[in-house]
Order: sequence, then C-alpha cells, then structure tokens
Amino acid sequence: MKRFRAFLVATFLIAGGISLGAQPAGAQAWSQPWAVERLEKSPRHHEWVTVKHGGRSVELFIAYPESKEKRPVVLIIHEIFGLSDWAQELADEVAAAGYVAVAPDLLTGMAPGGGRTKDFPGDSVTEAIGKLDPNQITADLNAAADFALKLPASNGKLYAGGFCWGGGQTFRYATNRSDLVAAFVFYGPPPPKESMSKITAPVYGFYAGNDARIGATIPDTIAAMKAAEKTYEPVTYDGATHGFMRAGEAPDATEANKKAREEAWKRWKSLLTQ
Repeated sequence: MKRFRAFLVATFLIAGGISLGAQPAGAQAWSQPWAVERLEKSPRHHEWVTVKHGGRSVELFIAYPESKEKRPVVLIIHEIFGLSDWAQELADEVAAAGYVAVAPDLLTGMAPGGGRTKDFPGDSVTEAIGKLDPNQITADLNAAADFALKLPASNGKLYAGGFCWGGGQTFRYATNRSDLVAAFVFYGPPPPKESMSKITAPVYGFYAGNDARIGATIPDTIAAMKAAEKTYEPVTYDGATHGFMRAGEAPDATEANKKAREEAWKRWKSLLTQ
C-alpha cells in the first residue's frame, strides 16, 4: 500500500505537468483567486462542517442545490493540492447541477498548527498528501459520506468523483464503499488489480490525451476490470492535459482544455442522471 501511495504522488507531480492555471509567482498551490471570485458570486448556500470519527476531526465544505426535493450526494475528492479554492468552486458547480456536493479536506489537522489545506505554505501541501495513510483517507471519506447521507437535503444516493490524486483515491474508494451508485475518476490511476473484485459500482473514467503516464494505465485497467466482471468506461479527450477540469476553466485555459472540460462536464452530468 505504501508503494501505491508513493506511485499516486509521483504520478501527479510528473504526469503531463499539472497546470495550476493563472497562478502568480510564489502563490500557494491551493489558491486560485479566480475560483474564489466565482464562488463568492454563487447564489447557492455553502457551509463548513466539522465531522468527528474515532479520535479525528475532518472539515467538510458543503454546497447545496437550489431544489425543493431531496437530492443525491456527490462526494468530491480533491487533487494533490488539497481542498483548493478550485475544488470548492467545483463543488458549487456540482450543486448548481442539482446535487448535494460534499468536499472533505483530507488534510484537516495536517497543516502547521493543526490547520487544513489553506494553512500550508507554498507548495508544501503536496508533500503532506504523500504522507496520508490510506486507511485514514478511507475513514475520512466514510465519515463525510455517512454525515452527508443523513442530511435532510439528501435522498440517500451516494456518488463519488475525484480529480488527479483524488481520481486515484476515488477508484480506490470504490473498492471500499459498497453503496456507491457510481464512481467518476478524472485522470487518476487504478487501485491494485487484486482489489477490483470488491468494486460494486460502475466506474467512469475521464482522461487527457496528452497525459502519457496516466494514459498508459488504461489498457491494463480495462483488462483487469473486465476480468473482474466490473463496469469500467474510460473516455480520453484528445489534446487535453492532466488536470483539464481545473485548467479548462482558468483564465489562461487552452482551447483543448476548454473543450475537454466542456465535454467531460456534459458527460458527467448525463451519467449522474442514469
């Protein structure tokens, strides 16, 4: 498991070069002012909640849809940069699509002074991600999911979607959470083959054409998931780079990343309705 964790971190630091999108020199990896501006203009209700499990506390960012009906929960699993401004803005977009978006900060308590993602200086957040214990990650995600499913706004259905490092964690989480309706893996690697037999939900992959390191995992993943008799449907977006869901809406987005993001977002919303 430690080797898998190291693979995840190395993959996302190297693969395709992760674009932070319009970042000023010296900016923290988790900071995207343009995402904050969009979030502040949102008409939807947002809140921070602290959930305790065992001897640990985890902070959750929750974005609610404007709906009179109970709606499904989408668990958002953040990138290697932690629960960034962009991850929160993405959660708001999911809420705008009609879902209760719950984004746990898996670095809660790990920053200097016991803080979370926003309290890490510079790009030190990526080093901290590499030190997270997989069992702790699973426990944090379960605590977030269990809390969200009990919200009055929830209809009891649970989805999970993750990006970059979080994409890999989403795929791994599918091996641990039997009540997932579906898992959405955005440019993340698969879990070990021997664990795929535990997956009960369909897994949908979203990959970048210019992301050779992650792209190279797809053929074996297709074969392994087929052998395990599991549903796995990957789509690769030509010309896009690793991290296109974030990079595709940044002020300096390339046309290829914009297009990939638009197409992936359309597909994601369609899959959520099935």
